[in-house]
Amino acid sequence: MSGSDARALSRSLLDLCRMRKLTIATAESCTGGLVAGALTDIPGSSDVIDRGFVTYSNEAKRAMLGVRATTLATFGAVSKETATAMAVGALEKAGVDLAVSITGIAGPGGAVPGKPVGLVHFAVAARDGRILHRECRFGAIGRSAVRQRSVIEALRMLTELARGPQAVKRSREAASRLHPRVARSPRRKAVKRRRLPPRS
Repeated sequence: MSGSDARALSRSLLDLCRMRKLTIATAESCTGGLVAGALTDIPGSSDVIDRGFVTYSNEAKRAMLGVRATTLATFGAVSKETATAMAVGALEKAGVDLAVSITGIAGPGGAVPGKPVGLVHFAVAARDGRILHRECRFGAIGRSAVRQRSVIEALRMLTELARGPQAVKRSREAASRLHPRVARSPRRKAVKRRRLPPRS
């Protein structure tokens, strides 16, 4: 993924958020503010981007985002639980409509059993209660590449939530409209009418 990919995604996301009147905050660990940087690199982004939290240490995650010490101790900084808490914390602290969090192991060191270099957890939280988590294992592709690919993934996830739940809702409504037609099958009624009374 190149810088031009991040720029195109950033521009598209900002346009979408302007259209839907949405604001964004970021909470970043292994990317160190690169997502906020990609978004604010686009002129006029200040009407969408509210703030960014760079919470590299566990103490920063606790103090700035309200991540519980028990969450960090039980699951670790690089986990679904911590990523989700970071996103929810950023949402609440900033009072925005959408927040994204990233926590991972960019390398070359930092790997522990079960958590290799290239493991990154993402979470996006929306004001309406929707939360999306994703785990990516990019592998030992180099520190810079892990960070760049993490930026792309975060922008994609923000875009997914910014589009809203309407598409899912429409598909469910379509399915519910089709269901009664199957239930009222004329063949079933015809079969019932053909049944003969039992012989005495």
